[in-house]
Amino acid sequence: MSKTIAVIPGDGIGPEIMNATLRVLDALDCGLSYEFVDAGMVALEKSGDLLPQPTLDAIAKHKVALKGPLTTPVGGGFTSINVTLRRHFDLYANVRPAISFPGTKARFDNIDIITVRENTEGAYLSEGQTLSEDGETAISMIRNTRKGSSRIVRYAFELAVKKGRKKVTAVHKANIIKTASGLFLNVAREIAKEYPQIEFSEMIVDNACMQLVMKPEQFDVIVTTNLFGDILSDLCAGLVGGLGLAPGDNIGTEAAIFEAVHGSAPDIAGKGIANPCALLLAAADMLDHLGMVDKGDKVRNAIRDTMTNDRDSVTPDIGGKGTTTSFGDAIVKRVKA
Repeated sequence: MSKTIAVIPGDGIGPEIMNATLRVLDALDCGLSYEFVDAGMVALEKSGDLLPQPTLDAIAKHKVALKGPLTTPVGGGFTSINVTLRRHFDLYANVRPAISFPGTKARFDNIDIITVRENTEGAYLSEGQTLSEDGETAISMIRNTRKGSSRIVRYAFELAVKKGRKKVTAVHKANIIKTASGLFLNVAREIAKEYPQIEFSEMIVDNACMQLVMKPEQFDVIVTTNLFGDILSDLCAGLVGGLGLAPGDNIGTEAAIFEAVHGSAPDIAGKGIANPCALLLAAADMLDHLGMVDKGDKVRNAIRDTMTNDRDSVTPDIGGKGTTTSFGDAIVKRVKA
């Protein structure tokens, strides 16, 4: 196939890990071409805008984007670029796989969990937030809708069917937040009945956090609302060794953006030691999305083989002696084999 995707290299270590990732994609001979566009601090310096219109136009045109980490300036009224992108393109599903890889020194070696997080509503609403004139009282609104709850729960069950998963767990706080979280849970119960082949369970969010730490093997696919999903997906990343191994997929009906979920790490930018795995795994998920599942699996298998058998090539954060370039080279060699 021949397909053009929008590529946002990102800030800090973004260009370094993006270069390694694109070399792997090119070695796979995926038929991909790239339109490079800017966002974040790079875009702000060039155009005075964190998220320029040409970048939005490129994503809308190609419907698929691969994005490096971006920096949103602190203060000054700047809105999160990631939140803006999700709302602009209605990327309602945030999919965060957490899979164990060898040699990470993680506490567990058998993790294979997908968190499906509602991405556009819930507690992440800019409207409805107020601060009293005396600065003593802050109010923030949580708004869940039946539409939003239905489509994220259905997405989770459809993903489970597609990937051969056996169980979906709806995580909530309906015992206390009886309206907003209760609506989500009721919708999840209704939709679960349409998928009798998938085991369904429900769990209060505080218990889910404890269970993930104590007995993570009981989880398969987790579906939850925006704030809980943000927290749980990072917890799951911690189970497999950290955000350096955490891809993020933002899926809507008209567009999809695949990203490394970690930050831009300006403290190590330019040192050549950034781990490219999160972005590589996001690229593998992008290949799945484009119907090239075999090539996506080839990337994942190459990462696993490199981390198992070529420790000198992997980056220091996961116990190696290598660089971003050597890690990328080792994966390129394996996907070409």
